[in-house]
Amino acid sequence: MATEYFNEMFDGTTVRDPYRFLENWLKDMPHELRHMKQSEAEALFRRIGITFAVYGEAADTDRLIPFDMFPRVFTADEWRKLERGIKQRARALNAFLADVYDRGEIIRAGRIPAELVYRNEAYELAVTGFRPPLGVYSHIVGIDLVRTGPDQFFVLEDNCRTPSGVSYMLENREIMMRMFPQLFQENRIAPVDGYARLLRRTLTDVAPAKCDSDPTAVILTPGRFNSAYYEHSFLADLMGVDLVEGQDLFVDGDYCWMRTTEGPRRVDVIYRRIDDAFIDPLCFRPDSMLGVPGLMNVYRSGGVTICSAPGAGVADDKAIYIHVPEMIRFYLGEEPILQNVPTWQCAKRDECKYVLEHLSELVVKEVHGSGGYGMLVGPKASKGDIEAFASKIRENPANYIAQPTLALSTTPTFVEEGVAPRHVDLRPYCLVGKDVNLVPGGLTRVALTEGSLVVNSSQGGGVKDTWVLAE
Repeated sequence: MATEYFNEMFDGTTVRDPYRFLENWLKDMPHELRHMKQSEAEALFRRIGITFAVYGEAADTDRLIPFDMFPRVFTADEWRKLERGIKQRARALNAFLADVYDRGEIIRAGRIPAELVYRNEAYELAVTGFRPPLGVYSHIVGIDLVRTGPDQFFVLEDNCRTPSGVSYMLENREIMMRMFPQLFQENRIAPVDGYARLLRRTLTDVAPAKCDSDPTAVILTPGRFNSAYYEHSFLADLMGVDLVEGQDLFVDGDYCWMRTTEGPRRVDVIYRRIDDAFIDPLCFRPDSMLGVPGLMNVYRSGGVTICSAPGAGVADDKAIYIHVPEMIRFYLGEEPILQNVPTWQCAKRDECKYVLEHLSELVVKEVHGSGGYGMLVGPKASKGDIEAFASKIRENPANYIAQPTLALSTTPTFVEEGVAPRHVDLRPYCLVGKDVNLVPGGLTRVALTEGSLVVNSSQGGGVKDTWVLAE
């Protein structure tokens, strides 16, 4: 029997309220005009340089991310609920990080198993006992959400380290405004262009105590061969800060400095887009050429702030994810506004047994995986793939969690034949400094292949503009 999916625009043949203003726009767009506009969008993406690399492919095979012109729309009421839930979750995740790098009260209380935290490969002993400015560990939190019905939203996973994709959110809006200005003139669509201002304010909010003037912030990138390098340079330009690589920075005394043509300049805040292991070869991987020797000593002595903090990744581990609702209750004394997807931990024998017996029905993910890699979508997998994945689980059960195959909502999407429903998710970006902020919208990712539930760009997914209707 075919699964019923919630279509965000259509209830049968009736157009749902948030999309009514797009009905005539769709009817008035003939096939030829749509193709012309699609070509125009692709040309803009290519001219701007919005590409991404897929690891494992040739170094020079940057891809143009597929862009779908049909926007996804939320009402102000829908967004208000999402915003409250996202902010609540970001506060709880930061409270958890502050706790587990200090007294570990949630573990002492028996709410989370100690081994999940202290034996987690993302837990960094190097920052134990250190409290960053304002007690904020994860400054940019990407919360991946899926929808299954009119009022049913679920958190699929949390991203507390270096969530990517915000450049697509901003560029999608820019391109839609260029191509369809009348839609924005005739309708009240909440803007997203304040993101760069909010991000810069978040970074300056958490300047270290030793900063005695206007903070100097930089973005630390692994370099142009990184898959998200476009985004690094894009955000640096928008914020008016320097984009640097590890070789551009050095440590002298109690501070971190940037090499410039006018001599060394002190750096107060580093928005790092490199993994923990590469931040400082004297503290983490000694073979790292991407980081800054001695940076962690300066960080721990209060001479520089690193955003997000080293060790923040322990909060977005997929085994920890299961316990976020309990974090919300423990630290905030509130009930979760947004629900988790039911999850089985293969580290538990009885749950692993269930997963192995139902692999053809479940989505199985690596605990530390990302980008759609290292996962099995049971209903779409071959018998051979299922058997191979079962062997991996038996070999290392603790490395996997499993979730039901959710009936992800669909939105209309332009395809070769016309318009067809395709599955989507949403990644809003929550900024945590003195305040907790997010712009009204996020990155909608769309599974362009018919029937596919995998939206990641590395796995063939595309992106859409996300509209929140202002009141």
